[in-house]
Amino acid sequence: MKRRHFLDKVKSSTILGLSYPLLSLKTLNKSFKKITILHTNDVHSHIDPFPKNDPLNPNGGGVIARANLINALKLENPSTLILDAGDVFQGTPYFNFFEGEIELKLMSKMGYNASTLGNHEFDNGIEKLSKSLKHADFSFLNSNYTIKNTALENLIKEFEIFEIDEIKIGVFGLGIELDGLVEKNLYNGIKYLDPIEITDEITDKLKNYYKCDIIICLSHLGYKYNKNKEIMCDLILAKKTKNIDLIIGGHTHTFMNKPIEIRNSIGKKVLINQVGCYGINLGKIDFYFSKNSILEKSNIINV
Repeated sequence: MKRRHFLDKVKSSTILGLSYPLLSLKTLNKSFKKITILHTNDVHSHIDPFPKNDPLNPNGGGVIARANLINALKLENPSTLILDAGDVFQGTPYFNFFEGEIELKLMSKMGYNASTLGNHEFDNGIEKLSKSLKHADFSFLNSNYTIKNTALENLIKEFEIFEIDEIKIGVFGLGIELDGLVEKNLYNGIKYLDPIEITDEITDKLKNYYKCDIIICLSHLGYKYNKNKEIMCDLILAKKTKNIDLIIGGHTHTFMNKPIEIRNSIGKKVLINQVGCYGINLGKIDFYFSKNSILEKSNIINV
């Protein structure tokens, strides 16, 4: 299937009090194929919902509510991918006692397809991380860490291609510089590689060799850093690379009411989205494919 280009005819609307761009359904017909991307980031071991008396997120989040929502959305459209942008681990006693087993087993039951490595995945070291990954029935993706000759070798993929309803979706992952965030003895043997160089290499392969119709980056680089505009982040990644269609971000716990659009190094549109933290929100982006074009709409749903 020939790779297509995005159209920019998008309207805005709201759901659950949150603003999101919405494509008019009048423009859709049976010739379109619909692919739904559901996504989370920085859940940080929050298995239970927040208590009802929590000042910020009363009754918010929780695995049961998220699973019910995912199941309902997958019934609506079986052509769905579920993705996560890292920091699955660390934040509640569930991680302290079970070292990631609970989180990964529950994500597997919810039908996640892929996640990337956040810095907190390394909190117990490479060896324990490698052992915990056996509980994940989905892929962990990272392209810019050197993992050869470590316990993670053969456990982490550079990228994965999902083919749904004849649509090829290439997904790859990027991690943040671990130096200064994680004790060095916990990630011995891993080196951080330039995300821009790696992205152009990987996406060129996904686009031109594997002929992917859409390319998604699971990024744990962070959305942006106001104090230092030179620190690598999703905004810089989008502007300085080509071929990415969607960046699903993490690390900075950024609550975005809707995805933003950035023009890449060759002037094409990149969507960037991030849904905060702790499993409070679930991101949802629908792509509509026809023979000659792609249209998209997106929203962020309170769990």
